[in-house]
Amino acid sequence: MKIDQKISYILLAIIILGVIGVFYILMNPLPYERFTEFYILGTDGKAGDYPTNLTVGETGTLIIGVVNHEDKSTDYQLVVNLNNYTLKNETFNLKSNETKNITFTFHSNQTGNGQKLEFLLYKLPDTQQPYRTLELLINVQ
Repeated sequence: MKIDQKISYILLAIIILGVIGVFYILMNPLPYERFTEFYILGTDGKAGDYPTNLTVGETGTLIIGVVNHEDKSTDYQLVVNLNNYTLKNETFNLKSNETKNITFTFHSNQTGNGQKLEFLLYKLPDTQQPYRTLELLINVQ
Protein backbone atom coordinates (compact mmCIF):
# COMPACT_ATOMS: atom_id res chain seq x y z
CA MET A 1 0.00 0.00 0.00
CA LYS A 2 1.36 3.37 -1.00
CA ILE A 3 1.88 6.15 1.48
CA ASP A 4 -0.65 8.34 -0.36
CA GLN A 5 -3.36 5.73 0.21
CA LYS A 6 -2.49 5.49 3.91
CA ILE A 7 -2.74 9.27 4.30
CA SER A 8 -6.07 9.26 2.43
CA TYR A 9 -7.48 6.58 4.78
CA ILE A 10 -6.26 8.48 7.84
CA LEU A 11 -7.83 11.73 6.58
CA LEU A 12 -11.09 9.93 5.79
CA ALA A 13 -11.15 8.44 9.31
CA ILE A 14 -10.53 11.90 10.82
CA ILE A 15 -13.37 13.41 8.75
CA ILE A 16 -15.77 10.61 9.77
CA LEU A 17 -14.85 11.05 13.45
CA GLY A 18 -15.31 14.81 13.11
CA VAL A 19 -18.79 14.39 11.59
CA ILE A 20 -19.75 11.94 14.34
CA GLY A 21 -18.45 14.40 16.98
CA VAL A 22 -20.43 17.32 15.53
CA PHE A 23 -23.57 15.16 15.31
CA TYR A 24 -23.14 14.07 18.95
CA ILE A 25 -22.72 17.67 20.16
CA LEU A 26 -25.80 18.79 18.21
CA MET A 27 -27.90 15.95 19.63
CA ASN A 28 -26.62 16.38 23.23
CA PRO A 29 -26.12 20.10 23.86
CA LEU A 30 -24.75 21.21 27.20
CA PRO A 31 -27.44 22.50 29.55
CA TYR A 32 -27.21 26.25 29.98
CA GLU A 33 -27.31 28.06 33.27
CA ARG A 34 -30.76 29.05 34.46
CA PHE A 35 -30.89 32.37 36.28
CA THR A 36 -32.78 35.62 36.74
CA GLU A 37 -31.34 39.04 35.95
CA PHE A 38 -32.11 41.63 38.63
CA TYR A 39 -30.89 45.20 38.25
CA ILE A 40 -31.61 48.86 38.90
CA LEU A 41 -31.16 51.65 36.38
CA GLY A 42 -31.30 55.42 36.56
CA THR A 43 -34.21 57.20 34.88
CA ASP A 44 -32.12 57.49 31.69
CA GLY A 45 -32.12 53.68 31.44
CA LYS A 46 -28.42 53.34 32.27
CA ALA A 47 -26.60 51.82 35.22
CA GLY A 48 -25.77 55.11 36.85
CA ASP A 49 -27.13 58.52 37.86
CA TYR A 50 -29.04 56.97 40.73
CA PRO A 51 -30.90 59.37 43.03
CA THR A 52 -28.51 59.05 45.98
CA ASN A 53 -28.52 62.64 47.28
CA LEU A 54 -31.96 63.94 48.24
CA THR A 55 -33.50 66.46 50.58
CA VAL A 56 -36.23 65.49 53.05
CA GLY A 57 -39.45 64.80 51.14
CA GLU A 58 -37.77 64.98 47.72
CA THR A 59 -38.59 62.04 45.45
CA GLY A 60 -36.11 59.82 43.70
CA THR A 61 -37.00 57.66 40.72
CA LEU A 62 -35.28 54.64 39.26
CA ILE A 63 -36.08 51.55 37.20
CA ILE A 64 -36.09 48.04 38.66
CA GLY A 65 -35.52 45.34 36.06
CA VAL A 66 -36.17 41.60 36.22
CA VAL A 67 -35.45 39.21 33.33
CA ASN A 68 -36.44 35.53 33.53
CA HIS A 69 -33.82 33.12 32.13
CA GLU A 70 -35.11 30.19 34.20
CA ASP A 71 -36.36 28.37 31.07
CA LYS A 72 -39.91 28.25 32.51
CA SER A 73 -42.66 30.56 33.70
CA THR A 74 -41.66 31.80 37.16
CA ASP A 75 -43.42 33.64 39.98
CA TYR A 76 -41.51 36.39 41.77
CA GLN A 77 -42.04 38.67 44.73
CA LEU A 78 -40.31 42.05 44.79
CA VAL A 79 -39.86 43.81 48.14
CA VAL A 80 -38.26 47.25 48.46
CA ASN A 81 -37.29 48.50 51.92
CA LEU A 82 -35.88 51.83 53.06
CA ASN A 83 -34.29 51.57 56.51
CA ASN A 84 -36.28 48.34 57.13
CA TYR A 85 -39.59 50.02 56.22
CA THR A 86 -41.36 48.37 53.28
CA LEU A 87 -42.04 50.77 50.39
CA LYS A 88 -43.10 48.19 47.80
CA ASN A 89 -44.28 44.59 47.88
CA GLU A 90 -45.36 43.18 44.51
CA THR A 91 -45.86 39.66 43.20
CA PHE A 92 -45.72 38.93 39.47
CA ASN A 93 -45.13 36.17 36.94
CA LEU A 94 -42.68 36.23 34.05
CA LYS A 95 -42.64 33.76 31.18
CA SER A 96 -39.32 32.36 29.98
CA ASN A 97 -37.11 35.18 28.62
CA GLU A 98 -39.69 37.83 29.55
CA THR A 99 -38.54 41.19 30.98
CA LYS A 100 -40.31 43.43 33.47
CA ASN A 101 -39.17 47.02 34.09
CA ILE A 102 -40.80 48.78 37.02
CA THR A 103 -40.55 52.53 37.46
CA PHE A 104 -40.11 53.07 41.19
CA THR A 105 -40.42 56.38 43.03
CA PHE A 106 -39.47 56.84 46.66
CA HIS A 107 -38.71 59.50 49.28
CA SER A 108 -37.43 59.68 52.83
CA ASN A 109 -38.87 61.78 55.64
CA GLN A 110 -35.75 61.58 57.80
CA THR A 111 -32.31 63.03 57.35
CA GLY A 112 -29.16 60.99 57.43
CA ASN A 113 -26.34 59.68 55.30
CA GLY A 114 -26.07 56.06 54.22
CA GLN A 115 -29.76 55.20 54.40
CA LYS A 116 -30.15 51.73 52.90
CA LEU A 117 -32.61 51.29 50.05
CA GLU A 118 -32.82 47.51 49.76
CA PHE A 119 -34.28 45.55 46.82
CA LEU A 120 -35.17 41.92 47.50
CA LEU A 121 -36.30 39.51 44.79
CA TYR A 122 -37.81 36.21 45.88
CA LYS A 123 -38.37 33.29 43.52
CA LEU A 124 -41.63 31.86 44.76
CA PRO A 125 -42.67 29.78 46.58
CA ASP A 126 -39.58 30.57 48.73
CA THR A 127 -40.33 33.75 50.69
CA GLN A 128 -37.74 33.15 53.41
CA GLN A 129 -34.49 33.58 51.51
CA PRO A 130 -34.15 36.27 48.81
CA TYR A 131 -33.09 34.87 45.43
CA ARG A 132 -31.36 38.14 44.46
CA THR A 133 -30.62 41.31 46.43
CA LEU A 134 -29.49 44.82 45.55
CA GLU A 135 -28.96 47.87 47.70
CA LEU A 136 -28.45 51.56 47.18
CA LEU A 137 -27.20 53.91 49.86
CA ILE A 138 -28.83 57.34 49.83
CA ASN A 139 -28.02 60.56 51.65
CA VAL A 140 -30.93 62.73 52.79
CA GLN A 141 -30.33 66.32 53.94
